[in-house]
Amino acid sequence: MPSLNDIRSTFLNYFETQGHAVVPSSPLVPRNDPTLMFANSGMVQFKNLFTGVETGDYTRATTAQKCVRAGGKHNDLDNVGYTARHHTFFEMMGNFSFGDYFKADAIQFAWELITKRFDIPKDRLVVTVYHTDDEAADIWKKVAGFTDDRIIRIATDDNFWTMGPTGPCGPSSEIFFDHGDHIWGGPPGSPEEDGDRFIEIWNLVFMQYEQHEDGSRTELKSQSIDTGMGLERMCATLMGSHDNYATDVMRALIETSANVTSTEPDGAGKTHHRVIADHLRSSSFLIADGVMPSNDGRGYVLRRIMRRAMRHAHLLGAKDPVMHRLVPSLISQMGSAYPELGQAQALIEETLRLEETRFKQTLDRGLKLLDDELSDLPDGAELPGTAAFKLYDTYGFPLDLTQDAMREKGRSVDTDGFDSAMAEQKAKARAAWSGSGETGDAAIWFDLAEQHGATDFLGYDTETAEGQILAIVKDSESAKTLEAGQDGWIVLNQTPFYAESGGQVADHGYVRRLENEDVLAKCIDVQKMGGGAVFAHRVTPQNGAFSVGDAVALDVDHGRRTAIRANHSATHLLHEALRVALGDHVAQRGSLNASDRLRFDFSHGKGLSQDELSQVEQDVNMFIRQNSAVETRIMTPEDARGIGAQALFGEKYGDEVRVVSMGRANTGKGLDGKTYSIELCGGTHVRQTGDIGAFVTLGDSASSAGVRRIEALTGQAALDYLREQDTRLSQAASALKTRAEDVPSRVSALLDERKSLLNEIAQLRRDLAMGGSGQQVADKDIGGTPFFAQTLSGVSGKDLPALIDEHKARMGSGAVLLIADTGEKAAVAAGVTSDLVKTVSAVDLVKAAVAELGGKGGGGRPDMAQGGGADPSKADAAIAAAEKVIG
Repeated sequence: MPSLNDIRSTFLNYFETQGHAVVPSSPLVPRNDPTLMFANSGMVQFKNLFTGVETGDYTRATTAQKCVRAGGKHNDLDNVGYTARHHTFFEMMGNFSFGDYFKADAIQFAWELITKRFDIPKDRLVVTVYHTDDEAADIWKKVAGFTDDRIIRIATDDNFWTMGPTGPCGPSSEIFFDHGDHIWGGPPGSPEEDGDRFIEIWNLVFMQYEQHEDGSRTELKSQSIDTGMGLERMCATLMGSHDNYATDVMRALIETSANVTSTEPDGAGKTHHRVIADHLRSSSFLIADGVMPSNDGRGYVLRRIMRRAMRHAHLLGAKDPVMHRLVPSLISQMGSAYPELGQAQALIEETLRLEETRFKQTLDRGLKLLDDELSDLPDGAELPGTAAFKLYDTYGFPLDLTQDAMREKGRSVDTDGFDSAMAEQKAKARAAWSGSGETGDAAIWFDLAEQHGATDFLGYDTETAEGQILAIVKDSESAKTLEAGQDGWIVLNQTPFYAESGGQVADHGYVRRLENEDVLAKCIDVQKMGGGAVFAHRVTPQNGAFSVGDAVALDVDHGRRTAIRANHSATHLLHEALRVALGDHVAQRGSLNASDRLRFDFSHGKGLSQDELSQVEQDVNMFIRQNSAVETRIMTPEDARGIGAQALFGEKYGDEVRVVSMGRANTGKGLDGKTYSIELCGGTHVRQTGDIGAFVTLGDSASSAGVRRIEALTGQAALDYLREQDTRLSQAASALKTRAEDVPSRVSALLDERKSLLNEIAQLRRDLAMGGSGQQVADKDIGGTPFFAQTLSGVSGKDLPALIDEHKARMGSGAVLLIADTGEKAAVAAGVTSDLVKTVSAVDLVKAAVAELGGKGGGGRPDMAQGGGADPSKADAAIAAAEKVIG
């Protein structure tokens, strides 16, 4: 019997094989439709694609869209728990075509998936079409072999979809499953259609027309497909049931509810458990998508959902808050498909716990207020609807609980008056509410997370564990086995291997088959896939094969993990030491925590002085020697900020955060005000700061504008580096024939001596050049302009400007061109005295010479310019070209 997760994966995988892009669910709070309170169908995120407002990089898509219907037009709240198929939260599977395929392919896809992939007998199926849609009816006859009695023509809007008063619209075709004549009900369109025998499992919408303001319709140029299949309903159907609450996910939540309330899941409290299971899902998903309980808008609807579930828990006899205790069960069932649940677990639990705590108090206050209201009424009189609504709206006291309390007193409630007040309040709430309408890119979801669930990371507490291979990926495709010598990825149900994230590199180690420990693979990489839910381990079996389902032993490379942990913990101490030394403006801008080194980028406008760098290094080592315990806590972000925790730049944190503390100092931070470093971090760390061993900085450099970078070493790597530095110093001292402590002064003296000698050499070269060394080609008058040109050897290009100035001073008035033959290339410089720059430009002289020397360009000022060429043998031609510029 397939699970709900299996069905979701089968659906998405099928359409992916048919060329559809698997698009992640959009948030429950729509980003592209301000008219909706919550996403209530699969096509919501594609609305702009259907209307042509936006264009995508795909023309076919498939999704599993999370939906909530609990307010506004689509409000199923009051029916939840009392019927077999109503939910506030549900998943809508869909496939979509944006001007690509149309009716024939949509029907073919649906038929193949239902009858071949899901193995539903075709004799249990009937379909409906819009009464004038002969095309769809003919396609069904061809694809399914249905006769006319299995294709029901419906003339109502049930089979004609519109986006609004104007815009895209078209007929639809619904697929129904027949549960059998032992269940009351009739086919669609019959008087008994509201029974449970025939259940709609899929709706195919054919966007065929454009509806205009005058009511007329024209054919769309780009016809599209929008389908919707309720996941819970399909799961129930495949189980042979019409009851969505019998599906595996809902049943697990119901049994958890029964367990925490110490009641029977199918006894007198059956309805209560169903309400709790459904409302737990909608509440948790809404909170994970950023909705918080409040008295208006989306928060008002959330609060109604939460408190309705909490009331049912109260009716089950729960004395203490219980809703938050159900969250782990929900995440275990749906967290693999929707990783945001796990990321927000702490916030969901805390929100539910606080809300239920308040509501327990509200119930007590409400009962007291109810007694006060009754004291002003005649004996036996019913409670006015306005009073009942006041209890509900102002104090969160639900109507049905008010009715229960009144029944105990032999009285009733004016429900019409309550409904009237509620309707008025709803109208006000709807009028006051406005959607956000913002747009945003949804995060990328991978099929792997949908198919195989979230990986349980055990590496905070252990470096060894056992796990089961859930999937193998080879050459970007799923595989059953991974043979010896083949490179691939394995997915495990649990792992001690840390996956690369947050600046920390992945663990390496070994994977062994438990049944045959000779089958060994080295794990050389671990990456987070599917929104971070799945850890993928890159391995190459050495002497045997791994298969899906194998139980394996997992061993992290202890030495490598130890070094990585030391570097990561040292990074935290470094961060705080920089803040102390430079100021509170210091914030992390990137990091690398590898096995051989650490790199830390931080905001700071200038380089560190040697004294600052030394102080930072000294402080880090002081806290290492302190050998204080490294403590980790799970907290809400608010609580973490309240004790001074630093969040790291570029990291995305869920509403459950790990807070890592180390070092003891009177900082005012931490639970006791005496924590040195406290940061939000999901990485692995040392047990004690002393485990870091030692800390050595390699220097400070610029990373980008306003960002500096420090690289450092810890532990054995730091000691090895210091030993190497000591060896180099000893070698330098030996070569200089001095003591190690005198090396700096000896090197400084040698540098001064070298600088003096270089200056002497440069002066000798200039003197030699000025004394006539080299080939003097021209020292003449050209059109009244004195011109001196010379080709020199043994002179570098950087010597030429000084020589030009000396020749200009010697000539008093005139132009100079010097060419330095450096062997493989030629350097050129030209100068013109100030009295001639209006008639002769040094730039023009250089450009003419450079062109002959095989170079390009050249530039400078009219009185001084430089350039270069590749062929010094053309010096004579270069000088001649310069003469032409003057003459």
